[in-house]
Amino acid sequence: MSPSSAHRHVLGTAALAATAALLLTAVTTGTADAAPGGRDAAVARARANVAQHAALFGYGPGQDLVLKDVVLDPDGTQHVRFDRSYDGLPVVGGDLVVHQDARGRLTDSSRAKGHDPKVPSTRPAVPAQRSAAEALQQAPGTAAATSTPELVVWAADGTARLAWRTTVTGTGKQGQPTGRVVVTDATTGAAIDSYDAEHSATGTGHSEYTGDVTLSTTQQANGSYALIDPVRGHTTKDAHNLSASSVKATSGTLYTDADNVWGDGRKFSTDRATAAVDAHANTAWTYDYYKNTFGRNGIKNDGKGATVFVHVGTNWDNAQWSDACFCMMTGDGNGSTDPEQVDLDTMGHEMTHGVTSATANLRYSGESGGLNESTSDIFGTMVEWYADNAVDKGDYLFSDQSTPPWLRRFDKPSLDGGSADCWSKSVGRLDVHYSSGVGNHWFYLASEGSGAKTVNGVAYNSPTCNGSTVTGIGNQKVAAIWYRALTVYMTSTTDYKGARAASLSAARDLYGANSAEYAAVGAAWSAVSVA
Repeated sequence: MSPSSAHRHVLGTAALAATAALLLTAVTTGTADAAPGGRDAAVARARANVAQHAALFGYGPGQDLVLKDVVLDPDGTQHVRFDRSYDGLPVVGGDLVVHQDARGRLTDSSRAKGHDPKVPSTRPAVPAQRSAAEALQQAPGTAAATSTPELVVWAADGTARLAWRTTVTGTGKQGQPTGRVVVTDATTGAAIDSYDAEHSATGTGHSEYTGDVTLSTTQQANGSYALIDPVRGHTTKDAHNLSASSVKATSGTLYTDADNVWGDGRKFSTDRATAAVDAHANTAWTYDYYKNTFGRNGIKNDGKGATVFVHVGTNWDNAQWSDACFCMMTGDGNGSTDPEQVDLDTMGHEMTHGVTSATANLRYSGESGGLNESTSDIFGTMVEWYADNAVDKGDYLFSDQSTPPWLRRFDKPSLDGGSADCWSKSVGRLDVHYSSGVGNHWFYLASEGSGAKTVNGVAYNSPTCNGSTVTGIGNQKVAAIWYRALTVYMTSTTDYKGARAASLSAARDLYGANSAEYAAVGAAWSAVSVA
């Protein structure tokens, strides 16, 4: 995730000490054939239900509900997601989902930990300049660092406090975006939380690319062809090695070609269009996976395509999704052993961060951060299975093409030397790329089951944490359950226990409470010590 991500609504320089306003565009989603009037009615009833059940939702004076998402089930059941503000300030950890029947009657609710966002005052005692200066000290080694405070009501841990959420952004030594988000109490100055500002997946391997593929391009008025996908809407550009922290949607140069034949298929190619071939095709596969599997019309479910940049930074061995410019950025690798970071599951992983941001918006810290990363691993892997490409076959080895033999694996995550196989009280203190192991292990067990197994020529041997034997139900069913849990039941502060509850609710909705699928989901969670 880029430093200017939509996760943060930052204050302008002239307004650092002023009250920040929450500016969120209402996004409504749901079934493609749902009438707008149906969505409007669902939202109106959801607002009324919150007001009528104020104690349940912790809703009171000074609060506003900011519409974020709507899911309408085929049977008319409604799920309306809101962010919350208090006296105009964004409430971090105050999001909620209102679940209603087809007539708009309240049936259930999903709520983040910030139940009551009321604070004694929204006037900070600690100046913004102090918060900005202290945050800079927590990001050493960052070139051209800037520090931008935003006044928020911080309720992610269940206790509402007026806080400065300060984002430090800059550039690392290889041109990659580097930054931290530092949260401090705006009344006392005490530290509350800090976490990485980016969502990234690091690759250090040999990419095989995706072989010969079909590209959707657009012919221009002068007869040349451009890497503009007329169906999905994404555009692929050459960033000309501009640092990721400087990339905007208008940056770079659109790829064009006279004969509509692109690239040479070689690693470390001197033909700069070769990386663009993989990027353009893999973005299409990611879009198609979400569209054809879940009916999701683009990353934000609004039909809009992303801008895809290749050749970002200098020897930048990474890839990244940015909400701020609604774009995907890929680096050239390290220049010696690691090729361009444009393989299928890496790109599917990064673009899934955009899906998560547009739905549950799982915080990139603690167990929620691990779930955020696990969600990207899961759906990045499912994009690979969906593409069914002869060069890059579906497997449970994340980033095996660009980081052989793999960067992370699902059957026994601890084999990477840092990831957790099983949940424990200390999991939330791990780096989010390692705490994600619990979710990845659950996904494998629910999909394929425990014990030794060979899938698509790859041998796996997945243990359980409680000595049980788990029978899998297939990754397509588990992915469907996880997608519904993410888009309907999870909130920004969902932890692993909450993820279990959310996925069981999703399994009940899709397959029934007495189904084998429901039982398998619960058994897989128990097998990774989440009860």
